[in-house]
Amino acid sequence: MFLRTAWLLLQGHSGQRTVDHAITDRAAAAASPARNPQANNCGFFEPKMTQDDLPRSVRDLLRGLDRAALASALPGETGTWPYASLVLVAVDHDLSPILLLSDLAEHTKAIQADGRVSLLFDGTAGLEQPLTGPRVTVLGRAERTTDERSKARFLSRHPDAAIYAGFKDFHFYRVTVERTHLVGGFGKIRWIARAELASPEAPGLAEAETGIVMHMNEDHSDAVQLYAGKLLGLDGQGWRMTGIDPEGIDLRQRGQVARLSFDQPLATGGEARKVLVALVAKARAVV
Repeated sequence: MFLRTAWLLLQGHSGQRTVDHAITDRAAAAASPARNPQANNCGFFEPKMTQDDLPRSVRDLLRGLDRAALASALPGETGTWPYASLVLVAVDHDLSPILLLSDLAEHTKAIQADGRVSLLFDGTAGLEQPLTGPRVTVLGRAERTTDERSKARFLSRHPDAAIYAGFKDFHFYRVTVERTHLVGGFGKIRWIARAELASPEAPGLAEAETGIVMHMNEDHSDAVQLYAGKLLGLDGQGWRMTGIDPEGIDLRQRGQVARLSFDQPLATGGEARKVLVALVAKARAVV
């Protein structure tokens, strides 16, 4: 069993659907998109991968998932108990998880008593040997937020949540990350501090994101479909863009999510248009 597990780790087996794809207006010709829909998080298993690559891998994993297990400290008559529950999540540009919680939920009661939480992001779906796959535990402090941009980013990621997001007993929360614990497989286990995990910045992109996403979905839905079908090798029609950040774009088709990552982050929000156009050209070149 040990030998089989080690072999799987070195071979880079994974079941999550995402792929790193190098596209910038400065180096579009160097891009060579992989089309294997099972290629997500393969970077966790690259033998030549250095410790410096791990923060980027953590960011990609968090951004590539739309749900997590939320653990909090639930107070009760017999003392405080660890309490874990499933939550929907969207990850902001600075990697802060955004949650939409009901005041009636047990985890909300726990957060009101103690804002310290952890979130488990599980990237092992589809693996024959789940323990060989990547997962990240995020430690941070959850606080209620009324930020409209955070709300918009969450609802773009989870459009069905708009049905109850306006209820009086539902509120948005933002988790300020303090550190993360990565278990990425054999030899890829370490704590990563908040400063080391910092995401690249692209001035102006966060403010322009809603407009970019709306424009792509309403006026260039064919381009979004090319991203999913040609560059990620995903089946089905009706893919929509839900977000763009300096390191990639997020897609959704009903209950399925996917991420198309850039090898090089955007330097400014103004680069987004050129990158998206270059992605279309690359997709159309795929046979």
